[in-house]
Amino acid sequence: MSSATNQFDSPELYWDDANEGDVCISPTYTVTEERINTYADLTGDFTPVHVDEEYARTTPFGTRVAHGLLGLSIADGLKTMSEYRFVPGMSLGWSWDFVRPIKINDVVHVRFTVGTKRLSKSRPGWGIVILPSELINQHGEVVHRGEHRLMVPRRPGTFETAEQEV
Repeated sequence: MSSATNQFDSPELYWDDANEGDVCISPTYTVTEERINTYADLTGDFTPVHVDEEYARTTPFGTRVAHGLLGLSIADGLKTMSEYRFVPGMSLGWSWDFVRPIKINDVVHVRFTVGTKRLSKSRPGWGIVILPSELINQHGEVVHRGEHRLMVPRRPGTFETAEQEV
């Protein structure tokens, strides 16, 4: 199995490098029928609104739509493909809302902001960032929104002398 890699012009960021209010727009991603079907195969979620066009036409959506959690997965992947990305850390969780349906052939991107940041209370050498995020389609409509809570390493050599929050 081959592994995809991205080449970036910008370095990965430590917690110390992020500034509250920083904004990033990710690359785009096309939600194809094949990708929805692959997600159904991967997860075992064959709910008809996602995989059966005839059935989906009878729903308020009028067509097949992507799984909500596929949208969240896409958002997370786009975040990691962005030029503004962190040194690998630990995800502390997501709060995420499905605002509008994602339809086949929608082209989406993520807009995320460094909302707040603080030093970790439990792990010296780490900090917490909150990233409010929106998944936006090709029409400029927010289809999903929420926030990602992420623990990120501090820049080596900076935290030994900095006072750590208790």
